[in-house]
Formats: sequence, C-alpha cells, structure tokens
Amino acid sequence: MNLHEQLNWRYATKKMNGQAVSQDKVDYIVEAARLAPTSSGLQPFRVLEISNPELKAKIQPIAYGQTQIVDASHILVFAAFDEYTKERVDSVFAQQENERGLPAGSSDDYKNGLMQSFAAQTKDDHFNHAARQAYIGFGMAIAAAAEQKVDATPMEGFVNAQLDELLDLPSKGLKSVTILALGYRDEANDWLVNMKKVRTNLSDFLIQYK
Repeated sequence: MNLHEQLNWRYATKKMNGQAVSQDKVDYIVEAARLAPTSSGLQPFRVLEISNPELKAKIQPIAYGQTQIVDASHILVFAAFDEYTKERVDSVFAQQENERGLPAGSSDDYKNGLMQSFAAQTKDDHFNHAARQAYIGFGMAIAAAAEQKVDATPMEGFVNAQLDELLDLPSKGLKSVTILALGYRDEANDWLVNMKKVRTNLSDFLIQYK
C-alpha cells in the first residue's frame, strides 16, 4: 500500500479491542515523530510513552472518560517546552556542532539571532511555537502508525493542567499538547469503523496560484 492508501485505511478509532501493539511497532512510530522536521532543528517537544494500566486508568477521567485511553495498548503524550531558555537552545546547537564535526561556536551567529527573536516574545509565544512543532511530529506518528497497520486515535479532549500535574511535566519544563492512543480497532463495537471517510473536496481544499 502507498501512503494515500494507508491514510484512507486509518480513521480516528473510537473503540479499541485491548490487543497489545508490539514494542517494535511502537518504537517505529515514536522514531517517526523524532525524525520530524522542526523549526531550526530545535525539537522543542518530547513524547511520553505510557502502557502502564494503572496510569492509563488515572488518565481516563482527565480525558473525559474516553475509553480509548484504557483500551489502547499504548498512549503517546506529546508535550512541548514551556519556553525557549538559553540553556535549551545552547544544548541543541552544541549537539548539532558536535555530531556534524563543526567547531564549537560555529553556529553562534545564527543561535544568537534566534535568541534575540525569542527574547522579544512571551513565554506563551514560546509554548505556542513549540506546540506547533509538536504537531508536526504528531502528524508523522499518525502516518507511521497507518503504515504499520496500527490504529491511532488523535485526542485533544483532556484537561491539560491535570494531565501535566499527574505526569509531573512542570518539573521537566513541559506542557501537554495532545495524545495519540495506539491499538487495534474493535470492529464489532466501533460505530465509525465502516463509515465512509469524508474529506473536503480537492477543488475546495486546494487553492492554486499559477
């Protein structure tokens, strides 16, 4: 199957059957998120992989009782940096220089310009920018799950502050953005499983300038 066929196969699974997803498939999906492009290569988000049943049970009421949380094999929480600190940005560019065999400090002009831009913004601006980067990785993970024939449910319906507290994200300098539940569809009990996929017509979706 090509990517378009895989994306047509997938849907936002409403009821999962509890079957475990093999760790190699979960690893593959997470790696797709890790390899996603981000602004200036900053990768200002992290993925929390949760398979512990007790922890998933604690998350379910935070997610308005949605059953996918507990029926999924794994849930991936995408969490973004709460701000761009000098230490975080320095760390990114130091790693880039080291792994590319570049002299230390060779990226300073670009990095310093970037920090000047961030200095003119609020912490909320920083988080909103980082969250948009997280969504790029989130999209990659969804596509990778479809490639692996793993059902994935994107979930924004949860109380972010409560999830952050449960997972102790403030101590990590992170704030939750979205959740991806991974598992396998319960074909007998999912009302959406056989519904036609409906998307905006291409003639309305694509606006061309020629």
